[in-house]
Amino acid sequence: MNPKPTFKLLSLIAITSMSVAACTATQPVVQPAAQPEKQVTVVVTAPPQQLEVTRVVPQQVEVAKGAFTTPNPKLSDLRVRQALAYCSNRLELVQSVYPLVPEEEQKKLVAHSFIPSSHWAYAGDSNLTVYAFDAAKGNALLDEAGWKLPTGGDFRVNDKGEELFLKFTTTSAAFRQTWAAVWENQMKNCGVRIIRQHVPASWWFGDTTGNSRRDFELGAWAWVGTPDPGGQTLYACDQIPFPENGWVGQNYMGWCNEAATKAIKDANNTLNKDERIAAYKTVQQEFTKDIISFPLFARTNVFAINPTIKGFAPVVGDENYIYNVQDWEIPGKDTLVLGWTQEPASMWTLVENAQVALWAYALIGGLAWTSPGYDYTPALQTPLSTLENKLATNEDVEVKTGDKVYDVNGKAVELAKGMKVKDAGGKEVEFDGSPIKMKQLKKQIRFAEGLKWSDGEPLKKADWELGFKTDCDKESGATTFITCDQVQDIQFLDNGVDVTYFPGVQPPTYFAATSPFTYYPSHRTIESEGAYKGKKLSEVPAKDWSTLPEIAEKPIDVGPYVLKEWVKGEKMVFEANPFWYKGAPKTKNLIISFITPENAEAQLIGGQVDILDFITLTALTESLAKAEKEGKIKNIVLASGSWEHIDYNLYLP
Repeated sequence: MNPKPTFKLLSLIAITSMSVAACTATQPVVQPAAQPEKQVTVVVTAPPQQLEVTRVVPQQVEVAKGAFTTPNPKLSDLRVRQALAYCSNRLELVQSVYPLVPEEEQKKLVAHSFIPSSHWAYAGDSNLTVYAFDAAKGNALLDEAGWKLPTGGDFRVNDKGEELFLKFTTTSAAFRQTWAAVWENQMKNCGVRIIRQHVPASWWFGDTTGNSRRDFELGAWAWVGTPDPGGQTLYACDQIPFPENGWVGQNYMGWCNEAATKAIKDANNTLNKDERIAAYKTVQQEFTKDIISFPLFARTNVFAINPTIKGFAPVVGDENYIYNVQDWEIPGKDTLVLGWTQEPASMWTLVENAQVALWAYALIGGLAWTSPGYDYTPALQTPLSTLENKLATNEDVEVKTGDKVYDVNGKAVELAKGMKVKDAGGKEVEFDGSPIKMKQLKKQIRFAEGLKWSDGEPLKKADWELGFKTDCDKESGATTFITCDQVQDIQFLDNGVDVTYFPGVQPPTYFAATSPFTYYPSHRTIESEGAYKGKKLSEVPAKDWSTLPEIAEKPIDVGPYVLKEWVKGEKMVFEANPFWYKGAPKTKNLIISFITPENAEAQLIGGQVDILDFITLTALTESLAKAEKEGKIKNIVLASGSWEHIDYNLYLP
């Protein structure tokens, strides 16, 4: 993963002050703060009548105090959510997008949880509420919920004559248009009208638009599966974004389940794998029982490439196929062209974490570590900071009243009588006022020696200081401050940091470097026009970083390439970094060409591009198979940890 923040859709979010005790499994609760934002800019999309028609109309909307506390009259009813699941034939969805995959393999792609069935943390079908396709059961639940199908009618209505229709938002990618059309028809067969809205990915995944503003009723996208299941930011009660908390959080459903919240925090605050497995089992049980997010199917990773490329070697378990980009080459050529159908909104991955942004940034930033086979392998971070190699320790320390510790809810608190914490033996105890022992984790993060920025300046202590300061600044726009709040002390070096956590903090992936243990070029001078022209980056307030071209459009870093040009909507041009610590990459120039899904295969077969990845292709097609037989291209198909899902927004603005 990149030393800067990683993946979309598994990134961490700040802890808010919401009370877990106020939550129940069936009645999600949002506790608004005292002062709402006065005005928020949102995007309203008109429901398209045809798939190819999508209109995006900016409007100013006054957000009322207490927004997203009104239960959705349809989706807050568990019976309706269950009915949608039972009415969904997920195998048929798989077949619509992966027709060339054998049926037995298609069945294996059907998902029942937010954790893949092959993952070490999967609870097992027998421990979950499994929604096998059963339209009769779905129809019965809708009848029970008061949504009746009138004689001769196509869609259900309630006793007020209101039709059961739901607005369904997802991206305009051909892949999602395909399965969404099938799902729309499945819902029609149960009397539910689905109004599909296919919107640009840049809006849907934007930092201030789309799902981050909970601007949907039903919404679909994919989460990226990784060796560490994470999940705290997605499913905990205190991770629900709404206007009053500044939209902090990734629990877009508004789901609040006390048992799930406790378990997801336990799963993310222990170094013991068996304890994690037990906690994830609880979360998955509550997740499937409440059915607030509906897993559909796992995706496949399909690549199609120029058959003469050497060194291109994507692996199962690591979505960052660019992990060895410095080894890619076409003999006799100094340029490789990647064809992408999605364009990053920004290169500042602290606030922009769409997958394409992370990949593009990894070209200039490199990766701290990789995860082939769902395991961790050091890269820029060398080696990983483990208990075994003594770069990390987990000692017993005595704590007393007034000491700052982490409680069982994953919050930093001043220890007081009656609080619940985990003692040094991992047992949950109530503090009675007498000193007790707790675990305290310390680690040394070390990066490769000799790293230099692409302008030749050595990586140094001040850069690590700026990284921690910025990523932990509450006005930076970061989507997480959890790790920041766990740190008791941090010391900075030229090649890393020494971190001491508060007693009770036990992050499962403690050994891997992630934000905020990162770095920025403190020496860089702002050259773009504006209030900060001529100042050093370290002098610019974090709240204004996202507006700087030096951050959002032309950043520098220590990785194998340098971003030389970005023509919006057309291409990004990268050149080899002359200061890359491993020496010159085998290919001097890389170009990301922004293409359309409709012409992607033609451009590859015609030689205009050399690589198409799984976001562009989504599935193996007959034309790709035919082109491979003719020797024009090479296809690579891998199992993916990513999974498509539909989220229910339980509360209305």
